[in-house]
Amino acid sequence: MTPEQTDHTLSTIEGMAAVTAGEWSRLGGAARRSPTPSTGSHSESSGSHAESGIVYNPFVSHAFLSSLEESGSVSAKTGWLPRHIVLRGPDGSLEGAMPAYIKSHSMGEYVFDHAWADAFERAGGRYYPKLQCSAPFTPATGPRLMVRPGAGDEARRRALAAGGRSLCTQLGLSSVHATFVPESEIAAFEAEGYLHRTDQQFHFHNPGYGSYEDFLDTLASRKRKQLRKERKAALENGITIEWLTGADLTESVWDIFYEFYIDTGGRKWGRPYLTRAFFSMIGERMAEDVLLVMARREGRFIAGAINFIGGDCLYGRHWGCVEDHPFLHFEVCYHQAIDFAIAKGLKRVEAGAQGEHKLARGYLPATTHSAHYIEHPGLRRAVADYLERERRDVEHIGQVLSGHGPFRKSGGQPAAEDN
Repeated sequence: MTPEQTDHTLSTIEGMAAVTAGEWSRLGGAARRSPTPSTGSHSESSGSHAESGIVYNPFVSHAFLSSLEESGSVSAKTGWLPRHIVLRGPDGSLEGAMPAYIKSHSMGEYVFDHAWADAFERAGGRYYPKLQCSAPFTPATGPRLMVRPGAGDEARRRALAAGGRSLCTQLGLSSVHATFVPESEIAAFEAEGYLHRTDQQFHFHNPGYGSYEDFLDTLASRKRKQLRKERKAALENGITIEWLTGADLTESVWDIFYEFYIDTGGRKWGRPYLTRAFFSMIGERMAEDVLLVMARREGRFIAGAINFIGGDCLYGRHWGCVEDHPFLHFEVCYHQAIDFAIAKGLKRVEAGAQGEHKLARGYLPATTHSAHYIEHPGLRRAVADYLERERRDVEHIGQVLSGHGPFRKSGGQPAAEDN
């Protein structure tokens, strides 16, 4: 903190129940796009922080984070022990926060440090527990150094980053990992001794299309024909698509979607992270921020994907199905997300981690960022050397992939963007 802000205090809380939804929503990124009475008493109704340039991110909202905790999806039992770092002003008001968890493993993070853990433990170190600063189970960029917009923002961000480092030392943890960090926060982390890491996702950018056809018009002719053919084939066999949000998200709908989620989760990573109660809670608390894209055939839902609606972005998350149909995954997860973003005037679609198959469907390479504080000097040096080389590789791969996008060589979208 700067001298004039030394009367601010840092502390930790053991869960979102220690702060109210109202005070949390005053932090940048946690305020809703607009008041939505249908979401009940847990909605954040203070509006957006448009004047600060920070738009609403559903994954750092009180509703989302508290639902993870209260549903048992996040807990000591699952290896995610909440230890959120909070910054309070001289009057006790909440001025900043860093959502953080003491982790006993590296699952559910999407920025992989398993090799670091293995190397450190082979050398006689103890990598776990560690401190993870993120939205659990969510590979989407969003605020990590959340501050109440106003004077001294950068100093408060640095204070929160320093708080993570101090907690690491105090509790004897090996490291702090802030993942899917906005690029604008990296300087504050680096100033407090964190190492910068980059990775890559694929995002769709909407410059203001009036329709999906407008988007197709920017593609090379062959790519345009391929996507039209793919979308038509996905809806053969009498399949129709429905968008469900708000009051559409009934308990019976959640029962069906949870069956999809369990099936996919069990096949892909062995243990689905989210409990059934979590879906009921977000349906009650943030229904207007949730979009289910559901595929129906012969009177029943056979597949679906859950998306979260931010201030300017649609975030695709989980997909599942009980019937396999060609191209249906692409239609439900990628094409329909573009349709929705265009219809609602959203600037971007983030469709989850990895996936070069998204490139042909209009999703371009985008750089993601994370920050890592390593307590042990030897491990820190080794990781720093690795990250320097990795950043060069990520940049090179992004440049190469951008040249293989579906857009026309002239008049198309820009090659790639950083977050």
